[in-house]
Amino acid sequence: MADFSQRFLFDDSDVRGELVALHESYQHVLAKHDYPPAVAQLLGELMAAAALLVGTLKFDGLLVLQARSSGAVPLLMVECSSARELRGIARYESAQLGELATLSELMPDGVLAITVEPTQGQRYQGIVDLDGADLAACLTNYFQTSEQLATRFWLHADGLRARGLLLQQLPADRLLDADERQENWLHLLTLANTLSAEELLALDNETLLHRLYHEEALRLFEPNALSFRCSCSRERSANALVSLGLEDAENLVAEQGGAVVIDCQFCNERYSFDAADVAQLFAGGGSQAPADTRH
Repeated sequence: MADFSQRFLFDDSDVRGELVALHESYQHVLAKHDYPPAVAQLLGELMAAAALLVGTLKFDGLLVLQARSSGAVPLLMVECSSARELRGIARYESAQLGELATLSELMPDGVLAITVEPTQGQRYQGIVDLDGADLAACLTNYFQTSEQLATRFWLHADGLRARGLLLQQLPADRLLDADERQENWLHLLTLANTLSAEELLALDNETLLHRLYHEEALRLFEPNALSFRCSCSRERSANALVSLGLEDAENLVAEQGGAVVIDCQFCNERYSFDAADVAQLFAGGGSQAPADTRH
């Protein structure tokens, strides 16, 4: 698999980990838009973060990471489903980019919203300021302030690959002494902090974990595949037209020269609806898209 997440556990301590590797899904997102390198890097890191976070959750639904700022990159957005299907998008102002490179330069006064939308149950959202050195630091800060389990992130992307590493403390089970538990946690973090961006991007998981933790008892589980998939569809676009009402939808078709074209911002797919399509939509109550599917 070119794109996957893989969980690991330390047998002698209450710590779990997750590794994420993205290539094809990352390239699929980048192929849809001509992103400058600095923007492509941020978007890849956020994609890796979303894939890592989905691995920590037990739910059916959608995880959405949305970063907004007043700077050259006003928006980064990544969605990852519980089926580990990803899509992402970025907005940027070319005239403002210049030589900007760091998160604080590209996204000043930024905030990151983390939203969990379960298929059943209540929607949850947490927000953290983008005041860390990078996205990994911002996510680490979020968990420090809003979650019970200590969690650390390492994220890197280079326009070709995006990789992520997560370590998370589990509830006390093997190490019950608080001091011993904290010492072990800091020890594992110290070793992980020796990992360079080049190593994270280049090494396979087995080699990477051996390089960091060859003296630790560690179990590496089977990988879970990740993939790009956009949730747009002709039916969803049709339902958006139906929500306008018949008169407004017909007026929109006329204003657009005989056909309304709805573009998906994530994948650039285009869905076209002419007057006959609109009439069929409302004749059928809007529950089905026209049978003549045109992109």
